[in-house]
Amino acid sequence: MSASQAEFRRAMGCFATGVTVITVDYEGDVHGMTANAFTSVSLDPQLVLVCVDHKARTHTHLHEKKRFGVNVLAENQRRISEYYARPGETHQRAEQEAGARFERTAHGTPVLHGALAYLECRLHTAQDAGDHTIFIAEVEDVVVREGDPLLFYRGNYRAIGVPSERSSSAGTKSKKPVASD
Repeated sequence: MSASQAEFRRAMGCFATGVTVITVDYEGDVHGMTANAFTSVSLDPQLVLVCVDHKARTHTHLHEKKRFGVNVLAENQRRISEYYARPGETHQRAEQEAGARFERTAHGTPVLHGALAYLECRLHTAQDAGDHTIFIAEVEDVVVREGDPLLFYRGNYRAIGVPSERSSSAGTKSKKPVASD
């Protein structure tokens, strides 16, 4: 059985994700891209990964700079996500068009104002995988803020809704999913 690209995309859309903007300083300018193919890899050492299309401008910048930021977007940052999802943008009008404002870390990595979390990353390894590269990076610094995340599900932005019955909102621990054989 072989799935078409459309069927594969539809199936992957069933997996709800958070939304990030990957940022990199390139020649003094902030460059970035929206990414939801992002996850933690390891706690010791602290590693994360992000998958980037070979055709994305940010792909080249990540290889060259070896340092980047991961900004986990808050539910009110949809315009920023949409702005950085546009292919071919140079991102010179991010503040005017999307309200994106940045400060810099000691290493010069751009940090998005208002993001729920920020991770400063140093490239560890890169592995080509089909039409993308998997960038694995060591996390060097983390900032976490209060708020709710911007979510993406079945091709649409979402917000957190009512907690499910198994939620830990009453102070009890919820069960983690268990892998089965």
